[in-house]
Amino acid sequence: LFHSWGGGVLWQFADAGLLRNIAPELEGDWKDSFSAQAALELYGRDGEYYGVPWSWGAVGFFYNKALFAQAGLDPENPPATWDEFVAAVQALKDAGITPISLGEGDKWPGHFWWVYLAIRLGGQDAFLAAYDRSGSFADEPFVQAGDYLKQVIDMEPFPEGFLGLAYGDQARLMGDGQAAMELMGQWAPSVEADNAESGGIGDDLAWFPFPEVPGGAGNPNDVLGGGDGYAVGANAPDEAVEFLRFLTSAEAQRKGAEIWMVPTVAAAEDVITGDPIMASIIKARNEAPYFQLYYDQFLPPALGAAVNDAVEKLFAAAATPQEVAAEIEDVASFELE
Repeated sequence: LFHSWGGGVLWQFADAGLLRNIAPELEGDWKDSFSAQAALELYGRDGEYYGVPWSWGAVGFFYNKALFAQAGLDPENPPATWDEFVAAVQALKDAGITPISLGEGDKWPGHFWWVYLAIRLGGQDAFLAAYDRSGSFADEPFVQAGDYLKQVIDMEPFPEGFLGLAYGDQARLMGDGQAAMELMGQWAPSVEADNAESGGIGDDLAWFPFPEVPGGAGNPNDVLGGGDGYAVGANAPDEAVEFLRFLTSAEAQRKGAEIWMVPTVAAAEDVITGDPIMASIIKARNEAPYFQLYYDQFLPPALGAAVNDAVEKLFAAAATPQEVAAEIEDVASFELE
């Protein structure tokens, strides 16, 4: 057994004959036990499965309810559409509050923005077409993703010097109540608390999914995210598959959930759904018709790095949306052929 995010990198291992197909063992009760069915699909294709998700969450907006209220926004009704989100950013700026925490010095936090917009605008079809080369990362949804992101960037909603800040700085600003929102994965609350001088903002922290974008081809319930899973090597004995079955049993998942992993089987979810943030994240994950793994993990390493590098240039006003998409496509044309 070995750790895997699933997606394209795992599929490359399968193409090389390095993985065992566990579909016969998975079929039936074991497969049906997973509540994160869309995440499970990242570990298989064409009827074969090579692994399973063990702990899996979703990226969304963590926000400070007290700062929302201070800006005249209803903290119990966060933005659901892109226009509402942009209006909230402006209201926070007008109130003298830093709307969005971002540590773009690490690059990967910013890639969440561009990828989520591509998901909303192009959906599963646009990404898989670009991936299998029947389409392109320079196609309209990917350029539009940059256009929408530039709309936010031009509002200057980020902390001073955000291009040089690390993710730890991003988390600290949220945890100390110095910014109103961050787009981040399920680990954010603990990282905010660990990095903040105050120990975090407690019950003022809440979560909402990435907003719906007008005219987008993607399903507004599609989710970006990731987590931990395990794949099975080609020469693994049956005992390895049985151990993997144990790791995703209700018993093992409930034990893991007690120490803050995000269970992928329905029988263990009640351990953490008493936390309203985790309940919201699990609901979004489970209801997602399509689950997009982070581009910098789904794609080959060189292409994933190219995505992060190109998007960082957009944040730095060093490239246009068209140039960002073209730069990613240039690398994809080599890495995916």
